[in-house]
Amino acid sequence: MTRTALQDHSIVLIGLMGAGKTTVGRRLATAMERPFADADHEIERAAGRTVSDIFEDFGEAAFRDGERRVIARLLDEPPMVLALGGGAFVDPQTRALVKERAISIWLQADVATLAARVGRRDTRPLLREGDPAVILERLLETRQPAYAEADIHIDASAGTHQATAEAILAALQARETDA
Repeated sequence: MTRTALQDHSIVLIGLMGAGKTTVGRRLATAMERPFADADHEIERAAGRTVSDIFEDFGEAAFRDGERRVIARLLDEPPMVLALGGGAFVDPQTRALVKERAISIWLQADVATLAARVGRRDTRPLLREGDPAVILERLLETRQPAYAEADIHIDASAGTHQATAEAILAALQARETDA
């Protein structure tokens, strides 16, 4: 029996904050009977401090450097479902690594939906600088070209997290069938 790309590769979820990468990722991992990892959580564990503290104390460039190393380590592990932080896939080195070792899925959502979702908690360092909707719009504009390089695009703005996970499973199955 030959192994498929889906069996051999991690599934990496990308998109702006609030798209549901962590929650959908957990559901997807359960459905696929794979481990789940959240890159931001793994960065916090490795650094012994929160993402917000890293941003505040060392700046975004230092955070992205650590993020790149943690993601590379995670992609060396057996196949999993991995949720990346919103800016991770924008980094050319991280994007190349994901393309080489994983199947990337862009969870797309409109800015109004994202702003409503992220407004529930004050844990997003990039949103502390002004109106979250304006910041998210700007982030989407700058990150969209990188996100568009994802292998699969899924609309995550409507429906439940479970519905989004099911849409991902259907897209992955269709990709395997077409391969």
